[in-house]
Amino acid sequence: MARRVILIFILFLLAAKVNTFAQDNDVQVGTVPRNPSQMFGLFDYSDPTKVNIKVSIWGYVKYPGKYIVPVNSTLRDLLSIAGGPTADAYLDDVRLVRTLADSTQQVFTYNFSELILEPSITKKVPNQTLQPGDMLFMPGQPRMYFKDYFSLFLSTVSALSSLTILVINLTK
Repeated sequence: MARRVILIFILFLLAAKVNTFAQDNDVQVGTVPRNPSQMFGLFDYSDPTKVNIKVSIWGYVKYPGKYIVPVNSTLRDLLSIAGGPTADAYLDDVRLVRTLADSTQQVFTYNFSELILEPSITKKVPNQTLQPGDMLFMPGQPRMYFKDYFSLFLSTVSALSSLTILVINLTK
C-alpha cells in the first residue's frame, strides 16, 4: 500500500514538472516541439548581402526540401547543404529540372557515381549554376543489406520456433 502511495506521488510530481515545462516553453502537452521552418522542409541558407533564390531538392538526400540559397550557388553546393546523397541513392541518374521563360521544362541528367565511387576522376565533375525554381531529383530505391536479411531470417526462425514449442506443449 505504501509503495502505491509513493508511486502515485512520484507520478504527480512528474506531471507537475511536465506542465511547468510546457507553460514555460509555450508547448502543448502531448505534442513534439518543432521549429516551424523544419516542419515543412524549408531551409534558409540565404546571404543577406546577395540576391537569393528558392530551389528544391527531393529524393534520396539526407534533408530533402525547399532551400533559399545565394544566386551563384551550384549543384554541388545544393547537394552539400542538403546533407549529401543517402546510401540508397542512384548517383548515376541525378536530374535537374529547370522551368524556362516560355513555361517549358528542361531536364539535365548528371552522373556523380564516378566522383564518389572511383579512386580517380577522369570526367569533369558537374558544377551547374542553379537558377530560381530549379528542382533537383536524387532517385534511388531502398536496399537491403546483410543485417536486414539476417534480421528477417532471425525473426522468421524465432516465430517458427515459438509456434513449434506451442504445438508441442498443446499436444502433450
